[in-house]
Amino acid sequence: MPNRPRPAVLVLALALAVTGCGANVSQEEGKTGAATASSGSHYPVTVENCGERKTFEKAPQRVVTNDVGITEIMFALGLEDHMAGYVMPDDKGDLTAVPWKDGYQKTEWLSKDRINKELVLNARADLVFAGWNYGFDEGEGFTPAALRGVGVDSYLLSESCRNGRGKARGVMAPLDALYTDLRNLGKVFDVEDRAETLVTAFREQVAEARAKAPEGTDRPRVFLYDSGEDKPFTSGAFAGPHDIITKAGGDHVMKDLEDSWTTVGWETVVARDPEVIVINDYGDTTAEQKRDFLTSYQPLANVSAVRNDRFVTLDYVDLVESPRNPAAVSALAAALR
Repeated sequence: MPNRPRPAVLVLALALAVTGCGANVSQEEGKTGAATASSGSHYPVTVENCGERKTFEKAPQRVVTNDVGITEIMFALGLEDHMAGYVMPDDKGDLTAVPWKDGYQKTEWLSKDRINKELVLNARADLVFAGWNYGFDEGEGFTPAALRGVGVDSYLLSESCRNGRGKARGVMAPLDALYTDLRNLGKVFDVEDRAETLVTAFREQVAEARAKAPEGTDRPRVFLYDSGEDKPFTSGAFAGPHDIITKAGGDHVMKDLEDSWTTVGWETVVARDPEVIVINDYGDTTAEQKRDFLTSYQPLANVSAVRNDRFVTLDYVDLVESPRNPAAVSALAAALR
């Protein structure tokens, strides 16, 4: 492949990934759109969310979001004034250097622990924006149905839609899921112009990255490593990394997995011999520690990415559905050239 990056960990996290993801849409423009969200002529509105048609008689006023990507979707749409707060751990990187840092400054951080019904009720929420495995969990008893029982509506992150095969998730391409949520929420909150501006800018950013990305036989095989030592946790065809990898010019080695985030066996990784490994940077285990494990784990010793020391680090929020996905495509494309 021409123009290989020099061997070493290429840390492309927040500093590089956020350079293009503001989509050149001002916060003031978002506020202007949000201010019209109570206009009677717009409502009721109906959107389709994970196969369910949902009708809103008015714009929700006290939304609680769970996790960083979901929260930043609201911020990108300029909807801070419609939020009661957000829930997320404090392992999601530096939130003061992102395009929507004002949203974090203006919105209450309700908890660094799990979202739950008590928290939602205490916040007097009228809508919870979360997803399956992004807060909603039958085992914890925190589900859209449970919220309906206490008079709170919900919107599911489209990346997390169940697809009818057990608990497998994903019903559309990852970037399509992002664009779907932006447009749906634009309609729900009467900020459709802003949503369309974001989608148009994101599509252009991805197209520009694709135009410069490797093609054909130059496309390196890429594996996404999230976590896990006995077995790796990775992404399938319906999680953000699939579109990020493929549109950046890589060949996603787990593209045949019809799920979003899931576990595979190391023997599968070895057999598919990735030439580049993308490390998901979050949690108590640092990206450097993850890299150290991968380079010292004997079964991976002959994998091309390990032999040639080709690792790329991206932040968690770059890789889950979020408005930072298009910038992650650009960042990874630059690393793969």
